[in-house]
Amino acid sequence: MNDALATTLVGIFGITGSLLLLGSALAMFRVRDALSRINVFSPATGLGMPFIVIAAFIFDLYSSGFSWVSLIMAVIAVLCLIIVSSVASNTLARSTVLSGQPVFRKTSPNRLAAPPEGVVDVDPDADGS
Repeated sequence: MNDALATTLVGIFGITGSLLLLGSALAMFRVRDALSRINVFSPATGLGMPFIVIAAFIFDLYSSGFSWVSLIMAVIAVLCLIIVSSVASNTLARSTVLSGQPVFRKTSPNRLAAPPEGVVDVDPDADGS
């Protein structure tokens, strides 16, 4: 593999994956409820981390040559990241709803707008002074 091509591909996949992780982390600070935080992390786990694995595989391919073991490890890592992140997101969202966490009232669309009975939904934007 050509040196410039390998460097370019590793840079593209590595930087894109890192930017997706950074964007998701910054978005987590902007949303107000647990369900939205789980939702905004999906691009990082579903696309950002596999891009970083692909960048690592291309770097390994360039530096050590082709190896079936490296290819199988990269494919298994990408598949595991996608499967585990979707199962974990579903489980976290389900446990969040079942625990009674209120959904931020300005979330749209919001089919869970009404907080469960017995849960007080305090507006953090309300001026308390």
